[in-house]
Amino acid sequence: MTRPTRSPWRALWLALVLLPALAFAQPYSDALKARRPAGGEWFGLYLMNQKIGYVFSDLTFVVGSKDKLVATNQLVFKANVGNRVAQRNHKELRVYEAKPNGRLLSFHIEDHGDGGDQVMDGTCTPQGMTVVRKRPHLPDEVLHRPPSRETVEDADQVRVALLRGKTVQGQTTDGSDLESYGLSTTVGPTEERLLGGVKVRLQQAVSISQREKVPTTAFVTQSGETVEIDFGKMMQARAEPKEVAQKLDQVEVFGLTRVVLPKAPPDGVRRIPGKLKLVVTGLEARFQKESYRQKFQPLDGARVAVTLLGTPPDAKKLVSLPISDPALSDYLKATLAVESNDPKLRATAKRIVGKEKRAYEAAKKIVAWVGDHMESDYGVSADRATDVLRQMKGDCTEHALLSEALLRAAGIPARRVDGLIYVMNSDGVPALYWHEWVEAYVGEWTQMDPTFREPVADATHFAVGEEGNAEITPLIGTLKVLEVR
Repeated sequence: MTRPTRSPWRALWLALVLLPALAFAQPYSDALKARRPAGGEWFGLYLMNQKIGYVFSDLTFVVGSKDKLVATNQLVFKANVGNRVAQRNHKELRVYEAKPNGRLLSFHIEDHGDGGDQVMDGTCTPQGMTVVRKRPHLPDEVLHRPPSRETVEDADQVRVALLRGKTVQGQTTDGSDLESYGLSTTVGPTEERLLGGVKVRLQQAVSISQREKVPTTAFVTQSGETVEIDFGKMMQARAEPKEVAQKLDQVEVFGLTRVVLPKAPPDGVRRIPGKLKLVVTGLEARFQKESYRQKFQPLDGARVAVTLLGTPPDAKKLVSLPISDPALSDYLKATLAVESNDPKLRATAKRIVGKEKRAYEAAKKIVAWVGDHMESDYGVSADRATDVLRQMKGDCTEHALLSEALLRAAGIPARRVDGLIYVMNSDGVPALYWHEWVEAYVGEWTQMDPTFREPVADATHFAVGEEGNAEITPLIGTLKVLEVR
């Protein structure tokens, strides 16, 4: 009786061919058991049917003394912004234990292009995360964060939810700010589509992140191939071969996403106090948040009357520094982007504010300083306040980020505001363009615009979100202005 051979090729064959059977026999995570295409998936990223980028994702099994799963995700964005081409390349590799509820063990994150270059390498233990952050021409930083509660099932909640036939809830450690956010995926109804002339039954799974707050719907075949991912009505990731996915359109983002007005606003709308009334459609109820400067009135059908006010803070409510209200602590803390505890930022804030103790007067000094000293340059961007302070260039997002960090460094609670502002460009078309500004607490919240050096944001500012996240995405291409009053 001959003994079986132990050649290397046979060991490799066993690892590759018998892996599916072993995955079901051993206590491996459902993330491994779910069916998916070998070699990963490529998607073209479309905004209003114009290709602005591509996405790649994969999940691979690594055999070893401790079996692991490696999740790879890459996003490339490229579009014309003003007279420049903006390109962003974000890539993540995350390593997990392969067992059920396996921990996130480590991650490698790379950012290149628009927003700045950096690499972050993280090691995760039950006691916490240690992250080494590397940026060109700067010393390496070592960051310490609380433990990540992300598990291997969170690496592909869509397929895990479809495999189990029920909702999956978990956590994700965001690759931009390293904060932990809730993430859940719910199984939706099936539908039939004609793909390549053949009717195919697709399963739906709807995911929502506590950070982005935008439901994303994935459409997956019975064999585990993702056909499409919808981010609202006007943005989709569509499955394509690699060579097709990487061929991008030349898209001018400002013109594509602006909201054209039927006529220009009345004269004097920029005065303080000021008022602007719009009748809009496509504004979901969750964006109709009443505030001291925005009022909403439902009309017939899907129309909504919006009243925008340019109003200074109530002089009777103004307070002095320091502001120590515990309810406002989140708007004073330093984050990976809003580095308000950085020595240079703190020194700059102190120099700008001087001996001023009145919170509103101090806030006005900071907003004016940013507006006066920063060069408006679309296409020159940064994701960290210290980078903005160093380059002193950028568009509205850099103006808002630096202002927010300086306000917090001065002890003034602050947050960024996302929305639209009225602009008449050289083409003579009155329109609302996507914009970002800040809101400071000086006894009550007041909105200020450092880009246009406004101590009170005028009535052409229409706020719909905050903190530069993706929650406003569903409005792009769907929000319409029917009347300007």
